[in-house]
Amino acid sequence: MVSADFANRPQNKLVLFDVDDTLTPPRQPATTEMINLLRKLKDQVVIGFVGGSDLVKITSQLSVDGINPLELFDFGFAENGLIAYKLGKKQASQSFINYIGEERYKKLVNFILHYLADMDIPIKRGTFVEFRNGMINVSPMGRNATIDERNEFAAYDKIHKVREAFVDVLREKFADYGLTYSIGGQISFDVFPSGWDKTYCLRFVEQEGFDEIHFFGDKTYKGGNDYEIFTDARTIGHSVKGPADTIRICTELFLSS
Repeated sequence: MVSADFANRPQNKLVLFDVDDTLTPPRQPATTEMINLLRKLKDQVVIGFVGGSDLVKITSQLSVDGINPLELFDFGFAENGLIAYKLGKKQASQSFINYIGEERYKKLVNFILHYLADMDIPIKRGTFVEFRNGMINVSPMGRNATIDERNEFAAYDKIHKVREAFVDVLREKFADYGLTYSIGGQISFDVFPSGWDKTYCLRFVEQEGFDEIHFFGDKTYKGGNDYEIFTDARTIGHSVKGPADTIRICTELFLSS
């Protein structure tokens, strides 16, 4: 049975979106065209975003034309859903540090920093480890990089697979920690407790009685940070190559009639 909160939508469907390279260019604002699409979609279906980044970063990308993303979207999930909102109201949250413990966290981060210090790559900037509520984000080049520098590293990483090799080392070194390593965006990867991938957000929506739950994302390959929710039996997954692809597919699926 459909939730009374969404009984006014003609289609009893939930459409969830990754953020970077799905709704927006990586770490850049959404276009007016995308915001207009989302407004039209919301007249037909229930919409939500689910990103690996923290809420401040996600909302800064989606705060276009003076909108509040937590009002535009019915559901908002930052850090894979560890920070969750429904109709603008915050839901229960989880903590990475409470899960892993301070001593084990220090061992993990110290190892990462030593590994990064010995890594020889063309560009290094700053903020190599970013602590978030539900995870840590690790960037070999550092998050304090320009758009051009990010693009340069992404091209380098596509050839040399720096992040993939780093993740392999961490999986072996900390095999007993119960962690998942997920490559996303252009310059970094996330580290979080196993099961705290983007499927975590589904616990907030699966009791709402939707006929279908759709998910749109770009990193849908194995090892990408959209893979688990893309392949989950509870969702209908759509792999996209960028925001223009998202607009095209959504228009065909939900707005063409």
